[in-house]
Amino acid sequence: MSKDKKDIRSLTKEQLRDFFKSIGQEPFRGNQVYEWLWSKGSHTFEDMTNISKNTRELLEENFVINHIEVDSLQKSNDGTIKNAVKLHDGLIVESVLIPTNKRTTACVSSQVGCSLDCKFCATAKLKRMRNLNPDEIYDQVVAIDRESRLYHGHPLSNIVFMGMGEPLMNYKNVLASIEKITSEEGLGMSPKRITLSTSGVPKMIKKLADDDVKFHLAVSLHSAIQEKREQIMPFAKNFTLVDLKESLEYWYEKTNRRITYEYIVWKGLNDTKEDIEALVRFCSYVPCKVNIIEYNPIDDGEFQQAAGEAVDAYLEALERNRVPATVRRSRGKDIDAACGQLANKQ
Repeated sequence: MSKDKKDIRSLTKEQLRDFFKSIGQEPFRGNQVYEWLWSKGSHTFEDMTNISKNTRELLEENFVINHIEVDSLQKSNDGTIKNAVKLHDGLIVESVLIPTNKRTTACVSSQVGCSLDCKFCATAKLKRMRNLNPDEIYDQVVAIDRESRLYHGHPLSNIVFMGMGEPLMNYKNVLASIEKITSEEGLGMSPKRITLSTSGVPKMIKKLADDDVKFHLAVSLHSAIQEKREQIMPFAKNFTLVDLKESLEYWYEKTNRRITYEYIVWKGLNDTKEDIEALVRFCSYVPCKVNIIEYNPIDDGEFQQAAGEAVDAYLEALERNRVPATVRRSRGKDIDAACGQLANKQ
């Protein structure tokens, strides 16, 4: 790849129109190229068959399309598919297609590695190499949509930003990718089918609210007791529960949309009555629901799934206090594709 060539997908439609104008061609050619790049998901100029060969060669001389490639694909016994996604610079991230009877969900990555240090997560053990560009996030969704159509006979129905990385630490690019995904000139998906999951960065949660985003927000909580949350997620020393609570109240006041809390119950760590009461209290601040997630081991044995009785005690307490709660069974565990297991083992 020539370093002199610009990635054409970093240009807006207006900039593409200006490029064609500058070389003495009709500006509408820019519209055609833009459509090939985004709504048609083209990765080569050769695909652009309604553009003359000479013009395609001119594009080849001036630009590159830094697209992703699915380097390898693993299928789970439960139908989950994990992609090892190779980026243009050779780095790898992982994305996952999660099927159920009624829908298919894309779990996409936003960073190579992760900026944070959650102890239970395999991705956190990798250093953060770089943020993904909007087109690299978009390409993951396009690839999973194609797999959904091929293996399940219908288009992708939902997207969760729950793969590798902390989405709010790559704010600008993540929002730009969602804008493309939801645009009629992109994939035309409803923002109501998209959930962004964060470990809880209060300042950026407030910015989401100020930016009037239309997608759903999920927070990886795991303890509503500050000291315990710091044990599980050491970065929480800087992003306290007090600040998180304030940012979520701000989010709800601005958007009127409830929060989803993601919560894993571990043996001997957050499986006591005190932990349950703290979560119920935290759930009283803003309308919310709780997803209790099955823990997926990452080999070192420091964390262990709590007994079923502890999970039941959480569910009973939440139900008693009218907080909607479900237990999410993990998918794709046999191929290390479940929540917290994405670590580029290949």
